[in-house]
Amino acid sequence: MSVSGESKTPLLDQVPTPAELRKLDESQLRQLADELRSEMIDAVSHTGGHLGAGLGVVELTVALHHVFNTPDDKLIWDVSHQCYPHKILTGRRDRIRTLRQTGGLSGFTNRTESEYDPFGAAHSSTSISAGLGYAVARDYKGAKNHVISVIGDGAMSAGMAYEAMNNAGARDTRLIVILNDNDMSIAPPAGAMSSYLSQIVSSKSFQSVRHWGKHLAERLPRSLQATAKRAEEYARTLVTGGTLFEELGFFYIGPLDGHNLEHLIPVLKNVRDTDFAGPVLIHAVTQKGKGYAPAEAAADKYHGVAKFDVITGKQAKPQPKAPAYTSVFADALIKEAEDNDKVVAVTAAMPSGTGLNKFGDRFPDRTFDVGIAEQHAVTFCAGLACEGYVPFAAIYSTFLQRAYDQVVHDVAIQKLPVRFVLDRAGMVGADGVTHQGSYDIAYLGCLPDFVLMGASDEAELMHMVATQVTIDDRPSALRYPRGEGLGVPLPERGVPLEIGKGRIVREGTKVAILSYGTRLKDALAAADELAAKGLSTTVADARFAKPLDEDLLRRLASEHEVLITIEEGAVGGFASYCFHALARQGLLESGVKVRPMCLPDRFIDHGKPDEQIAWAGLGASDIVATALTALGYNDTEVRPARA
Repeated sequence: MSVSGESKTPLLDQVPTPAELRKLDESQLRQLADELRSEMIDAVSHTGGHLGAGLGVVELTVALHHVFNTPDDKLIWDVSHQCYPHKILTGRRDRIRTLRQTGGLSGFTNRTESEYDPFGAAHSSTSISAGLGYAVARDYKGAKNHVISVIGDGAMSAGMAYEAMNNAGARDTRLIVILNDNDMSIAPPAGAMSSYLSQIVSSKSFQSVRHWGKHLAERLPRSLQATAKRAEEYARTLVTGGTLFEELGFFYIGPLDGHNLEHLIPVLKNVRDTDFAGPVLIHAVTQKGKGYAPAEAAADKYHGVAKFDVITGKQAKPQPKAPAYTSVFADALIKEAEDNDKVVAVTAAMPSGTGLNKFGDRFPDRTFDVGIAEQHAVTFCAGLACEGYVPFAAIYSTFLQRAYDQVVHDVAIQKLPVRFVLDRAGMVGADGVTHQGSYDIAYLGCLPDFVLMGASDEAELMHMVATQVTIDDRPSALRYPRGEGLGVPLPERGVPLEIGKGRIVREGTKVAILSYGTRLKDALAAADELAAKGLSTTVADARFAKPLDEDLLRRLASEHEVLITIEEGAVGGFASYCFHALARQGLLESGVKVRPMCLPDRFIDHGKPDEQIAWAGLGASDIVATALTALGYNDTEVRPARA
């Protein structure tokens, strides 16, 4: 509310759901879009989150909900970085300032959150496949609702989008795809002429003429039918573009100015009301960060933001106490590449997220961003490895899941020395369940001859990067977490580690804690607390999950009463490898009490990282409780608990 008591968003206040939006006159939609943009900027300034993408689709979001009868008509957002305006318009405005907060709204579409979110998404390039599934199911039911899939030009770089279009284009199923082109990578800026042409080709009259021409062509000799069809398509694509989409079987409309409601609304209505045979693709050109000057000026920096000042655009990022793991990895890889001209780096549309933008500044000819194409990235690295190069595939743990077959078939089976570097391994905070790096230990550890390493701090990360360079006879993977390191002293350059050998960090006699990766800090804190209770504790850093240091494991199991393994990974990972080794050696019958600590067998939602660790039961206090329980002590004093 303003100082005078008048609302700054009078129209938006009248639109709690799309039903009310559809009652507005088209002349009011421009004001509504402006108010919606202002509301989104203010909300994200308080919560942080994805800003630029949502600003770019404000008008498109208003137009879609105005023209189509959501939620009966299914609106499916790809990735859903851009879904905040959609959430505001679909009954969630009162909670929009809880975005990505504990117990608050998800930063992505979520089926359990609203009936207006028909499909959950946070990884890219799924909307056309899901939309086609919805459309086919609708036809089976004999229903008449529309299905609209919105996908960005970046997401179009993934093969899954083309697989879906190829499938959809071969059918007569009605599906509407909106290509949100915010990089102008496919088409030049759209203007009044392209809008006029798009309105014509989407109209009923044009479709009637096209339908008549199709029947006329069918009466021509067979030898001329194909020629007539090609002539019609060629004539239209000369002025409207879209040849690629037409070849895939889509009726192409565009490009349109995605911020001009007077252009969008008529085309969307035409598509809604015209009986197209088969799928339609509407090409809307938008600007990421539209309507907010700081985001327009630096769209990459305002894709995902911390809390910020609306007036200045300055983000409230806390001063780091230690360098980020991502930055340490980049610096370590640069040092290795300076000494080895065969080191190359590959990422899948995440150069800044993985630190490879820094590597690319230093070695532009040895850096490859292949787009949102993890499958291609992995096999591309496999080809490089075949020719003796040293490829590092820097991919988030959660995104490498998208290329698992390539990891197995193209890398592991052929024992090719591709070096996987898995950023965001473990809990990731506000991005939540879709981005947790929970499964890489399990899904890579089951592959023969893979070397798996987990960095316990940033200095270890540097040593492990150097180690990967030396592994030239098999694949390897290195995992490290999101965020800052621990502030430990860093070497000038990493030193290769002995493969499959862990290290003792602290000696003790009663309890042994074997940590893999980032839980080492809490393991040491737990050891301090146990020592204060009179329980001497050994802490070891496994370093390698595979090959496992079985000598170290045997020593810990045979010299201690309790052995705790801890990892920031799912069931089926490091602890499983330890249990297998202990069982083979007959040590499980020796009397040692083995207690595995890993992520629980459930999905962990968004929140602060330390909250997520607490929810998972992997903090220092949880380690202490596990040790005391195993020893039969209560949690207040060290003596046998009474039966």
